[in-house]
Amino acid sequence: MRMRLDELAEILDGVVVGDGSVEITGVAGIREAQEGDITFLVNPKYESYAATTKASAVILANDHKRISKPIIQIDNPYLAFLKAVRLFKGDTQKVEVGTHPSAVIGKNVKVGRDVSIGPLVVIEDDVVLGDNVALMASCFVGPRCRIGKGTFVYPNVTLREDVVIGERVIIHSGAIIGSDGFGFAKDGEVYRKIPQVGNVEVGDDVEIGANVTIDRATTGTTLIGRGTKIDNLVQIGHNVVVGENSIIVAQVGISGSTEIGKGVTLAGQVGIVGHIKIGDYAMVGSQAGVTKSVPSRTRVSGYPAAPHEVSKRLHASLKRLPQLLKQFKELDKRVQGLEREKEDAEASKDD
Repeated sequence: MRMRLDELAEILDGVVVGDGSVEITGVAGIREAQEGDITFLVNPKYESYAATTKASAVILANDHKRISKPIIQIDNPYLAFLKAVRLFKGDTQKVEVGTHPSAVIGKNVKVGRDVSIGPLVVIEDDVVLGDNVALMASCFVGPRCRIGKGTFVYPNVTLREDVVIGERVIIHSGAIIGSDGFGFAKDGEVYRKIPQVGNVEVGDDVEIGANVTIDRATTGTTLIGRGTKIDNLVQIGHNVVVGENSIIVAQVGISGSTEIGKGVTLAGQVGIVGHIKIGDYAMVGSQAGVTKSVPSRTRVSGYPAAPHEVSKRLHASLKRLPQLLKQFKELDKRVQGLEREKEDAEASKDD
């Protein structure tokens, strides 16, 4: 595809500054871009590359300083760049419609229009697949599952029994949805398994990363709200409720029966104990250990998690601890010396 910069700006609803006749043939990051590519700049860490990039044009925010290359100014450069990627690279998720001969399909399975069922897929009894669903190779869909229209499931995904997946959901390879929750009761020295008879429901427009595990509820439902995005290697325990449009980054672990509000951000490697609540629009910093509920619209970090500004001061103080300990020891020696001098002086008076 080839397109003039001013034509692309019109599609992206941006404004050209500079030569609008520049020909754009592709998209790339600011460091690897070549002549003909359009790139974008949002993060200040990459501003130094603006002078050296080989890109033919750059997408910038409206309030960003000008650079020597032709630019498209727009409110949200990152979103505009994503639209440009889709425009130039096309849809990477296209698959052939139909059922592969090696697929195994159970009884009373309802399949919508334009569905793709890949090699070695297993679909158990009483499953419902909406229109335009794609199940790639070696997926397993358990009994009574329902998958909404436009959902795309990458290879080697497991959906256990009674899982409900909304519309336009993307599930990446290795994800397991509906596995048993971690529930055991101690009987003397033996742990007895508590039956996990609930299910998992995933709302519309959710994306679930590779090797994510979402446990089914003990009873009731583990719920992932509409629009939530889950990164790779996340563990979500039984009976967890995640609100709409939340972001859960890689290696987060959420213990059972925790409630995550809407618009929450959980950064990488956050650990959350069970039976607490993270309020709407709260933000939890990387590697934080959350041991108690977090109010809405607050930022916490550290272990145990504390308000972010407090946590930063604590972290800065810990870095100074060796120096402070050394100073303390020196002061302690001086104090002991002064006390000895005082005792010697008092003893001399007595003599």
